[in-house]
Amino acid sequence: MRVILFGGSGMVGQGVLRECIEDAKVERVLLVVRKTMGVTSAKVEELAHENFFDWSGVEERFDGYDACFFCLGVSSVGMKEADYRRTTYDLTLGVAEILAQRGSLRTFVYVSGAGTDSTEKGRSMWARVKGATENALLRLPFARVFCFRPGYIQPMHGVRSKVGWYNGIYAALSWAYPLIRRVAPGMATSTEELGRAMIAVARNGYPKRVLETRDFRMAALQG
Repeated sequence: MRVILFGGSGMVGQGVLRECIEDAKVERVLLVVRKTMGVTSAKVEELAHENFFDWSGVEERFDGYDACFFCLGVSSVGMKEADYRRTTYDLTLGVAEILAQRGSLRTFVYVSGAGTDSTEKGRSMWARVKGATENALLRLPFARVFCFRPGYIQPMHGVRSKVGWYNGIYAALSWAYPLIRRVAPGMATSTEELGRAMIAVARNGYPKRVLETRDFRMAALQG
């Protein structure tokens, strides 16, 4: 399987990238970034491109891939809805529409979030925008689109958030993660499990198009 990965510098993207590198059945990864990450794996090719709203001249680089893992996202804190919609809905759909037009890509996997509002009518701004993004993606002519809605994500294997104080929280809660998993398995996942689940649904499919935390474990077990 050959995959395109957006958002590889973020915490979720780092975890997905690691699992792609570790998985022998993932043959190639096109890592799309604004600034090079210097990944040394032989199976990873970096595409450094600053303007994620304009792909003129590089569209052909997306040809020949089977799946896209879209892990790119920003926090809505302090943002106006129009700005958040541009960096969430507009950016994501712009990429997805180009990939759909190129024709080779069959599966698009989008990382959304727990509490996303599929009705697009709720009070929470970010949930409405994420819901609109999911709905629009599900209408695109890919063979398969999956929307992942994680809640709490425990970073593993050296994966770190780009937000420094988040790392302190993750470190403080690391001892409690196994307990949370036992007591409330629908609330928490890990970067490892999330990455494995995304690879598994791209490879094998899944009965649901919108996956919650409980689905990640089931999907990951499919291998």
